Amino acid sequence: MGLLIDTSALIALERMERDWDPLVEALGEEPAALPAIVYAELLSGVLLAETPERAAMRRGKVEALASRLPIAEFGAGAARRWSEIFAQLHRRGALIPSNDLTVAATALDLEFGVLVGPEGEKHFTRVPGLRVTVL
Repeated sequence: MGLLIDTSALIALERMERDWDPLVEALGEEPAALPAIVYAELLSGVLLAETPERAAMRRGKVEALASRLPIAEFGAGAARRWSEIFAQLHRRGALIPSNDLTVAATALDLEFGVLVGPEGEKHFTRVPGLRVTVL
C-alpha cells in the first residue's frame, strides 16, 4: 500500500512554516505519489502568488517535491473509479469537491490511501474503502 499526498497536507505544512522534505522522508519505505490534480493545484498556487518572489519560492518547492515523488496520472482506471464513487456519493447526497473526488479515485485505482491536512478534509472519509491518513 502507498499514499497519495493531498494538497491539504502540503498547505497545512506551509501554514505551519514547515518544509515539505521531512514529510517525504517520514513516509520511509511506503510508496508515495502526487496525484496529477494536486500537482495542477500546486502549480496554480505558483501562478496566483501575490509577488514574483513568492511565486519563485512556491515554484522551487513544487519542483523539488515533483522531483522526489512520481506524479500519479488520472487514467482510464481512475476515471472508472471516479464515476463509481461519484454515483455512490450522489445517491447518498454526500458529494465531495471534484478535485478531491479525483484524488480519491486515483488512490483507490492504485490501491493507495490519501494523506490529508488536519482540518477540513473529513469529507474524504465519505469515500467507501479509502484509507485516510491525517497529517
